[in-house]
Amino acid sequence: MTPKQRWLAVLNRQPTDRVPTDYWATAEADQKLKEYLGCETLDELCEMLHIDQLVKVGGRYVGPKLPEGEDEFGCRFSNIDYGTGEYEEIAYSPLAQFDSVEDIKRHYRWPEPDWWDYSGLPEQVAGKANLPIEGGNSEPFLRYCQLRGLEQGFMDLLLNPEMVHYCLDILFELAYQNTRRIYEAIPGQVMYSYIAEDLGSQEDLLFSRHQILEFFIPRMKRMMNLVHEHGAYVFHHSDGAIRKTLPDMIEAGIDVLNPIQWRAKGMDRPGLKRDFGDQIIFHGAMDNQYTLAFGTVDEVRQEVIDNLRILGAGGGYILAPCHNIQAVSPPENIVAMYETAYEYSRGSAQSSLLGVV
Repeated sequence: MTPKQRWLAVLNRQPTDRVPTDYWATAEADQKLKEYLGCETLDELCEMLHIDQLVKVGGRYVGPKLPEGEDEFGCRFSNIDYGTGEYEEIAYSPLAQFDSVEDIKRHYRWPEPDWWDYSGLPEQVAGKANLPIEGGNSEPFLRYCQLRGLEQGFMDLLLNPEMVHYCLDILFELAYQNTRRIYEAIPGQVMYSYIAEDLGSQEDLLFSRHQILEFFIPRMKRMMNLVHEHGAYVFHHSDGAIRKTLPDMIEAGIDVLNPIQWRAKGMDRPGLKRDFGDQIIFHGAMDNQYTLAFGTVDEVRQEVIDNLRILGAGGGYILAPCHNIQAVSPPENIVAMYETAYEYSRGSAQSSLLGVV
């Protein structure tokens, strides 16, 4: 099967030749793995490790010229060195200075959908008919916290709810229009859209269920309806301990749940599969907090087997790291993850268990 056929088979709960795999990594980890494998490109890497590579498409920014160091929202970022690589962190939040919705209306200019050009999307997918295509996304509260500052963003949910509602309406509408234009530019070719919001910590939800139902789900549901109207799937990313809100998210319309941080409280794999396995597809579940970063090759292999046995029972699972692979992860562990997934899910003893033909 091609990667596209393999993903679609799992998404439609149909038999597949093996469990599909996905690849997420930081630039530093990516380069480290390429050097270890002796390859130069992502295409080569994916072929060597039997990864079902996907294509991400999006518009090209053509809006007003941006001041150096600023993005289209006026946010500024700094590169933070953490020893084995760098992450971008927010350094300037343009809405932090405002105290009311009226202040924002008077003094801030929001990006507009026309600031992106989608005419190049057919070229982005040309020659890639055998690969899954991801197009369209939303994660507005993350952006809201960048605009206001992380601490202030969370405080606003209680102290300035009208500001949160006002800004989220605009941010979701921008995401909605941009996603719609992607569908229109390459009709029928997008397999899934990324609709995210990190709702959980290691121990529990980051928000009350009331806040999730008030601020997020109605707006997310509108995005999900758009995705489904265009025949695509909703890929929902939310880190952490989110079990309490999974019924709400499933009711809203998610199809795929990522990243399955099973070491977080309440996220045990047997329970998730038992209670939600007939309603959503699981994506991820290869632990980045210990196993891939600090575990042995044997521990990695065993976790792959456990994930296939538990989350992959009867189908409904795409194996991937539960977030970006970090540079601290030994290449041997990464190779072991993908090789074990390829070999074990094709084994005759596992065929009926995993929905493999």
